[in-house]
Amino acid sequence: MDEHTTRKSFWRRNGTKLPGSVRIVPTHSSQQTTATDACDRTPVVIGARYSYTSLVTSQHNVSDTSSPPPLLPSHYQSSSNNNSNKLTTSTNNNRKGSSQHKRHTSSTQHKSFNAFLEDTNDEWNDSIDDSSKNRNNNSSSISTSAIAATSQHTNMHSSSISASSSPPSITPSLVSESTQNRIITALSLGEEAKVVEENIPPPRHQQQQQQLYKKSTDVNGVIDNVKDVLEDPTHILHHIEPEKGVDPIRTKKIKEILSSVNVDLAALRSICWSGIPPDFRLIAWQILLGYLPCNSERRVETLARKRKEYLDGVKASYSKGTAGLDQALWHQIHIDILRTNPGVILYQSTITQESLERILYQWAIRHPASGYVQGINDLVTPIFEVFLSAYIDGDPEEYDMKKLNQDVLDVVEADSFWCLSKLLDGIQDNYTFAQPGIQRQIVTLKDLVSRIDARLARHLQQEGIEFIQFAFRWMNCLLMRELPLKTTIRMWDTYLAEGSSEGFSEFHVYVCAAFLVKWSSQLQKMDFQEVMIFLQQLPTDDWQEKDVELLLSEAYMWKTLFHNAPSHLKNK
Repeated sequence: MDEHTTRKSFWRRNGTKLPGSVRIVPTHSSQQTTATDACDRTPVVIGARYSYTSLVTSQHNVSDTSSPPPLLPSHYQSSSNNNSNKLTTSTNNNRKGSSQHKRHTSSTQHKSFNAFLEDTNDEWNDSIDDSSKNRNNNSSSISTSAIAATSQHTNMHSSSISASSSPPSITPSLVSESTQNRIITALSLGEEAKVVEENIPPPRHQQQQQQLYKKSTDVNGVIDNVKDVLEDPTHILHHIEPEKGVDPIRTKKIKEILSSVNVDLAALRSICWSGIPPDFRLIAWQILLGYLPCNSERRVETLARKRKEYLDGVKASYSKGTAGLDQALWHQIHIDILRTNPGVILYQSTITQESLERILYQWAIRHPASGYVQGINDLVTPIFEVFLSAYIDGDPEEYDMKKLNQDVLDVVEADSFWCLSKLLDGIQDNYTFAQPGIQRQIVTLKDLVSRIDARLARHLQQEGIEFIQFAFRWMNCLLMRELPLKTTIRMWDTYLAEGSSEGFSEFHVYVCAAFLVKWSSQLQKMDFQEVMIFLQQLPTDDWQEKDVELLLSEAYMWKTLFHNAPSHLKNK
């Protein structure tokens, strides 16, 4: 570029990124890719500020089968499989001046925080010259490499910086360059950056696994203050100390919202969208489902009345034992419960199975319009597990139910029944005759995938695959048979924050779309039989909360684009 040429501002350039955004679609131009890094260049997203504009700036043409398809964040290769652990920042030798700002383009493998700030600030400057006559003509280069950690618990060290006799000036930052290198290296290796001196918190999905207070339990593993918590679950809040958590600010905010006399539902939904810490989950779920009153003065009375109503109903239904029940209904529930989560100890316990049978039977006789439908047995398990975990210490999936006090079991069972009822009230047309709710969701899913990934939709059509053949179970069981139960619980945090009706019906469709598109590259290489087998046995057994959070982020992006513009989903 001529040294007298002045770069235009971002609003006058063609095809440039917006200030503060991150380009998540790699450029396929050969002008910026060398032969050395073309083979192992992996797109990296630092932060979560991406938009649909980033997708369309790749100028991808769906009809052009030779051009690579745009990559979503979930399509990127796992950082643990990255063979290159070095970070290289090369300067542009064509530009003169030792203190000249060096623009970081898409050819840079990793983008430092300093470079990101420089690029963002310069976008707003209308008088940035590519070269200056008043600056020194000596060129310099900085080579910085971050040494990869040899094991998960090995401290990461930043490499030495070699510079010429006239080193360029570097914009000062609140975060040191060595710290940036260690953070980026840790992210590229999929490990937690243990930078104690900078107090950098671990990822959100690791934060929420930490208990905010130590539970004192008896010999049966039940918490000591169980009577107080049974009477009013918000009693748990008195023992939570936010300053001891890894994210004290967020913990304090959640505690303040839940401790208020009248809970602000809008604020609670907003902060719960990105996940609920386990110690708050019982209270938050019951409030978001509309079971626990927002007014603190009504909670004790309401809980006592609702629990008594359920237990009286069970007593009346089982007055003659199982022989006095509707045998066809009870038999269907019984055989489905036996097949629920066969690999989990909790759900193989006879006590748990009988409790779930009572919950489902009571719901079915109270809702004759729909009755019991296969799949509802899956929906009660996350609720039951979350509520049980509040009264015991340790993993509820490995708890011996024979040790549980009958009073605790009655409360967990009654609360699970009412919360399941609240959940199903919002999606009851999924389980009425002909299941019209699921039919509408599948049609929307097909239109959505056709707009997001036309190649995949065309391939499925060519193979004669109908969406109802694989998506019916996704809608009927809310992806519970495709994902581990713990990740489902995390996903439900966001669903409940969206609204118990909207989250489990409308937003769930966008999650299913992101879930299907995630496997697009594999599915396009398969025939009918291979596709059906693959979708029935998806490789998600090792999924963690971070995988679900990425799925939810993509679903939110699609919802933001298409939910209020339904005409964009119509195939013409």
